[in-house]
Amino acid sequence: MAKQFMLMEPKNENFNELLGGSSKYLVPRFQRDYAWDIQQWEDLWNDINSLDEEGFHYMGYIVLQQTEQYQFEVIDGQQRLVTLSLIVLAAMKALSDMIERGEDEADNKIRLDELTKKFVGNKNLVSLKVVSKLELNRNNNRYFQQICSKLEAPNHRGITSTNKLIRKCFDFFSTKEFGSIGAEIAQFIMKFSSAMIFTKIIVQDDLNAYKVFETLNARGVQLSTPDLLKNYLFSIVTKNNDIEDDELDDLDENWSELIAQLGESNVSDFVRYHYNSHRKMVTKKNLFSSMRRVVTTPPEAYAYLKELIEYAPIYASLINPSDSWWAEQPQEYRDSLKFLVGIRLFNIKQPLAVLLPAFKYFTPEEFVKTVKYLYVLSIRYNVICHLSPSEQESLYNQIAMKVSKKEYKRASHIKNSEEFKRLYPNDDTFFNAFEFHRMPSRQTAKKIRFLLAEIENYLGFHCDFNKTNLEHICPYNPDQQWIDSFGEGINDVKDRLGNMLLLDKDELKRATFEQKKDSYVKAPYHLAQKVTEHDEWNLDSVNEQQKWIAEQAVKTWRID
Repeated sequence: MAKQFMLMEPKNENFNELLGGSSKYLVPRFQRDYAWDIQQWEDLWNDINSLDEEGFHYMGYIVLQQTEQYQFEVIDGQQRLVTLSLIVLAAMKALSDMIERGEDEADNKIRLDELTKKFVGNKNLVSLKVVSKLELNRNNNRYFQQICSKLEAPNHRGITSTNKLIRKCFDFFSTKEFGSIGAEIAQFIMKFSSAMIFTKIIVQDDLNAYKVFETLNARGVQLSTPDLLKNYLFSIVTKNNDIEDDELDDLDENWSELIAQLGESNVSDFVRYHYNSHRKMVTKKNLFSSMRRVVTTPPEAYAYLKELIEYAPIYASLINPSDSWWAEQPQEYRDSLKFLVGIRLFNIKQPLAVLLPAFKYFTPEEFVKTVKYLYVLSIRYNVICHLSPSEQESLYNQIAMKVSKKEYKRASHIKNSEEFKRLYPNDDTFFNAFEFHRMPSRQTAKKIRFLLAEIENYLGFHCDFNKTNLEHICPYNPDQQWIDSFGEGINDVKDRLGNMLLLDKDELKRATFEQKKDSYVKAPYHLAQKVTEHDEWNLDSVNEQQKWIAEQAVKTWRID
């Protein structure tokens, strides 16, 4: 990881070292609420019980942003910090109960005071409330501080669902056995806190935090990039302290709904495609810094948040054509779904920048035409010709901005644009790429079935690619009989589209070509019928069949 992203190199530190020093940790005001539930608590407790065998337990990354010399914002890791703190508080409650019963009262009071200073914080000399080393977000902090001060989890009326989870967590661990005497409880806390190991990363600011998150997420370590985006936008919205709590709560609720609709892993892509739908294109790497430049005042941040909230269900439904949201839209939109299925199946995301504003500004009929044009282009450009996705994204961005500015008001404006024409592979280019195209049929059978079904549909036999079977004419793993009859090139055809067709049932296996032809001739599929015109099946036959399929593909995916 590049050093300029961080104030210091990653460092392993245990929970004792994190909380036991003089540092204070603040969960940003708008970071998500506490959300762990019994499954995570049980898993963690099982890990703690296994410490005798393991010696330590790795808790993953904790990302902090230094705000003062001994003060840090918790950018990622608050769920784990809160849960570990609640375990300590539950153990301290067991110690407090011993004191109330008069068990080794003097020594246990000393132990409790020292543990409070080390893991929780100092008591205010006037109110005797604990000034905690860990402060939570605006929805959790007050309740958490009550537990810190009283070692009791209040169960008053009107408690929010997130604070109920904190109470249940505290109660869950309060039932555990920490030791029968005060010294054993103190020993448990010290041993367990020293065994919980984090990798601590300290970043300079929220931009560097975003870069760290994106870098780690690219390596398979899932950190909460959406939380970082939310915290930045909400902090700008409330900069002047002139937004009512009710409105803030409404925004917060809408953001939670946005996350639920999209799923955590899709939020960054959504924000980028939304950004690129009406502003000059940014890469994933530069998204956060670009957003910080254009969203600097409370009105800008508020408007931006409202836009994201408005577009989220559209994006979620564009990447999920089976979403029930489509049933709530006018009937005219339904014809776009078959094209969206194809775009989604091949995981082609570049059209999203155009489709977001097109859905908003075009009539349903014009939107459907736009989806069709982008679908056809996707098959030609991305699936078969494998041309540059970065150039495509750049030109789509130019189209999207013109749709957003209402310069392009119809699908034909897109189709006839210079940007679209530059991207659209002509018939010869498409035919040449298709004629010898290979697809790994073991890994992409569904995609191949889709392409062949689209050709069948064009030729007049309407079939559902989900209800067909992919047939290899020369078997994928041929036996000696096939090797002898096929001849040279048998190892090169298993992933050629010319060696594949669709059937209702997968029952021919390694039958001879003559036996297969008897079945093909009875099948309603045009590709199967075409194969029966061959007297034998060899490399020349595959080439001839695929050339014919390529001719049909040119007509199947064409924009006139």
